[in-house]
Amino acid sequence: MKARHGAPLAGAAAVVALLVSAGSVPAGGVSAGGVSTEGVPVGGGAAAYTDTVAYAETASPAPPDRTAPALPEPSGDRPVGLTTLHLKDADRADPWVPEERRELMVSLWYPARKPSGTPAPYMTAEESKRYVAANRIPVPPTALSEVTTHATVGAKPAPAPGGLPLVVLSPGFGMPRATLTGLAEELASRGYVVAAVGHNYEADGISFPDGRTTSCVACANRDYPKVGAVRAADVSFVLDKLTGRAARDTSGPAPAEARHRALLRKGGPRIDTRRVAMAGHSAGGFSTIPAMLRDTRIKAAVNMDGNYHFPNDIPVDRPLLMLGRPSHVPGGPDGTWDETWTELTGWKRWLTVDGIEHNSLTDLASLAEQFDIPLQDLDGDRSDAIVRGYVTAFLDTHLRGRETPLLEGPSARYPEVRFHTPRGLG
Repeated sequence: MKARHGAPLAGAAAVVALLVSAGSVPAGGVSAGGVSTEGVPVGGGAAAYTDTVAYAETASPAPPDRTAPALPEPSGDRPVGLTTLHLKDADRADPWVPEERRELMVSLWYPARKPSGTPAPYMTAEESKRYVAANRIPVPPTALSEVTTHATVGAKPAPAPGGLPLVVLSPGFGMPRATLTGLAEELASRGYVVAAVGHNYEADGISFPDGRTTSCVACANRDYPKVGAVRAADVSFVLDKLTGRAARDTSGPAPAEARHRALLRKGGPRIDTRRVAMAGHSAGGFSTIPAMLRDTRIKAAVNMDGNYHFPNDIPVDRPLLMLGRPSHVPGGPDGTWDETWTELTGWKRWLTVDGIEHNSLTDLASLAEQFDIPLQDLDGDRSDAIVRGYVTAFLDTHLRGRETPLLEGPSARYPEVRFHTPRGLG
């Protein structure tokens, strides 16, 4: 297949290795106690937690006249704005680097009145350099900073008198939150506020406002139950900040804390705290269970191809969609989906998509195809459209109360999607 926007970035194996996890998202705005929006892009990269890819030593360098790849455009009718928040939890030590307080970078997409005129980069040059160097990928150091997105930095939020539903996104282990940018832009264009969490020390290349760029410390010891617990705590902290719930924060003076509330309630997108969901890929997907058990504000969740490494015997009575690759079928190699299915006592669906792989549920499905190196048998843009379609249908159903026949059974529109109702598993 030909790249949509120009010549391949590099040799085949190197590009596959590169795209297994790459990226990061920046933004800009104002600053507040515990919340910084200084236009510092965020993200990083590391190998996906279930997939291993060998890098080619013979990959050819990128041609100097290549054209940057682009994410598929969102299909909603609203312009998309983006800002980046720097959050610091003064009450919690970082679980991976205990001598530090827990810090997060969060990308926030929202429906805008109109574009600001400042395109939102996919990641920064410095993050690209760090990721490429850490993984010894034979491409130009800043290659990953050239992906085109469809949001603009600091655009004025569109009016939302009653508040908008909020979706929290959590990326795969070792993967930057930028890999979920396309889904975030899609949802924001359809009237959602979307917060993608950059879990510090769980990816190579998360940049902070003071100039630090952190690496994936957690990758050296893949304690997945701990990852799930950490991410659940991270998500609750983010919800505290975004919904204005009281939480002690010593990262700024009291006046700045007041400005923080104004930013998120008045100057920023208004959020309806009764309509909150979480969606995640890989480790971010399995972390939905501990997050829901910890925080009742999360009304529904989506797990995109994450093995349930978090031990749980407590029933979950809120809606959950499991969306995975073909191997994630009942009785398949990952028995955690079968076990978790029996613990879901509320609305639930188990879907798989023919022709995709683990990372096909992220931006990488489409981006890799543009480099003439598809990650899956299914067309990359088609894979991307399926993920956007079913995740949006799920959220529209459970956060907006809309009837969505797409979730009721097989669809002629998406014949690649299979519905599963395991016998004897509840």
